[in-house]
Amino acid sequence: MNSIETYTREARIAYFSMEIALRADIPTYSGGLGVLAGDTLRSAADLELPMIGVTLASRAGYFRQEIDASGKQIEHPEPWDPQRYASRMQAGVSVPIEGRNVWVSAWLFVLESAFGGRAPVLLLDTDLPLNSAEDRTITHYLYGGDQRYRLQQEIVLGIGGYRMLRALGFSIRKYHMNEGHSALLALELMRHYAYPPEHVRANEPRCDLPRVREQCVFTTHTPVAAGHDKFSYDLIARTLDGYTDISILRTLAGQECLNMTQLGLTLSEYVNGVAEKHAQTSRRLFPGQAVHAITNGAHPHWTGTAFAALFDRHLPRWRHEPQCLMRADQIADEEVWNAHTIQKQSLITFVGDNAAVAFDPAVPIIGLARRMTAYKRPDLLFSDLDRLQSIARKHPLQIVLAGKAHPRDEMGKSLIETIHKHIGRLRNAIRIAYLPDYNMAIAARLVAGVDLWLNTPLRPLEASGTSGMKAAFNGIPSLSVLDGWWAEGCIEGVTGWAIGPATESANGNDAMELYAKLEHIVLPLYYGTRSAWLAVMKNSIAKNAAYFNSHRMMRRYVTEAYIR
Repeated sequence: MNSIETYTREARIAYFSMEIALRADIPTYSGGLGVLAGDTLRSAADLELPMIGVTLASRAGYFRQEIDASGKQIEHPEPWDPQRYASRMQAGVSVPIEGRNVWVSAWLFVLESAFGGRAPVLLLDTDLPLNSAEDRTITHYLYGGDQRYRLQQEIVLGIGGYRMLRALGFSIRKYHMNEGHSALLALELMRHYAYPPEHVRANEPRCDLPRVREQCVFTTHTPVAAGHDKFSYDLIARTLDGYTDISILRTLAGQECLNMTQLGLTLSEYVNGVAEKHAQTSRRLFPGQAVHAITNGAHPHWTGTAFAALFDRHLPRWRHEPQCLMRADQIADEEVWNAHTIQKQSLITFVGDNAAVAFDPAVPIIGLARRMTAYKRPDLLFSDLDRLQSIARKHPLQIVLAGKAHPRDEMGKSLIETIHKHIGRLRNAIRIAYLPDYNMAIAARLVAGVDLWLNTPLRPLEASGTSGMKAAFNGIPSLSVLDGWWAEGCIEGVTGWAIGPATESANGNDAMELYAKLEHIVLPLYYGTRSAWLAVMKNSIAKNAAYFNSHRMMRRYVTEAYIR
């Protein structure tokens, strides 16, 4: 089924994303954005939606993480060979970069559903003999290089991706930009719908902008202005000389510099944030912009084997209709606990083998795994080591952590070192493991096997977050700051617990709130009557996994964005 003709017979939604998590061992993703993109296309395959993904081959991957004895992150190359997993397409297109033509080819990877559906993904690749040695590396490094390199990548993704779809014979009904990295495709659409020069009068539009906008959908994930890709117009002029009119770009993407998010917003008819709160934040960032909200979801494949077997027995349609999980509260306590015990023991074995820490099955495990960066506050749990040890003496606990810091994020790498120092200081009081080289496979083990999922970002910087949704499929309640999806998913004491109120002014009190919840509510409940803890576990499935899943998310995209 790798023949491209199989996928060109009907009009499709083209889903553009700088990163897409296809498999754990294909390093074309760095974190949540790519994992969400992968889950989006998995649900498209399950639901047999006519979609096609477009991304970069990222042959050199992201990086493989080693952590030395002092807690220092060491980055190693993580190359992969597309030929092992994908089929080379017999098509090539060129894109303009710095006055030369850079040639782009594509690999076809197919995400296959257990239900028979398929979602094709194009991996764009400039590693071709036709290109110079420098240009061959444009699609090598995920989020690598300087501004010049990043702009070249985004030209390949947006302009090259659009041209490749046309070269392969695809008919596209909508272009969905997952973040601003691919927004230059809208400029290519403008060229496609340009009016003949003789029909353009002074101060009138040069293309059919309504036609462009009606074909574009834009999803923003970044709730702070500093987080959006921006390029100086000097760099744009040098890199895309003759391709576009800078004066027009200024009206579309910002006067001071080209803001890729602004460009995507301006040229898209439908724009959405990835949670209700995030959409509100985005409307403040971009006044006058109609930003809708489609809250993210996680794909059912994040369910561990024991819970998947349990759901298969009691709710046999749950994989295709995750809303069936709303009846999970009717499953017997003993069966739910047995499934959890199996998955917890699997995690304990993995931690022992990979971190040389022997966890106790009778003691609750708190899990925290995120991209290691300052706004995620992965060290909040360690703000007061004396208080944490005091809690652990009354209510023993264990902690497992994982996460990479971007190679250029020195503060993030410093956080990893600091956490390892805390682990050393707490060695005789609390069992703590830090699993290196966090990836999809490790994430799946963690969300399936811990007892409590912890998330502690600064408000309002968590656009959505999906790790707690994955945990919910496994009956794991969350203890989290009320930001992103948790502002919608938290029913206090029912699906989990909140750390403080939703207001940004509460950020400074979160450590005290976290310790208070652990000491006085969460851990006593765990060590109390098992049925009370199991009620929260079952509610996390029935009320959160049943709703915060990527099938529901995709059905909303179809009805609200794709077939408008």
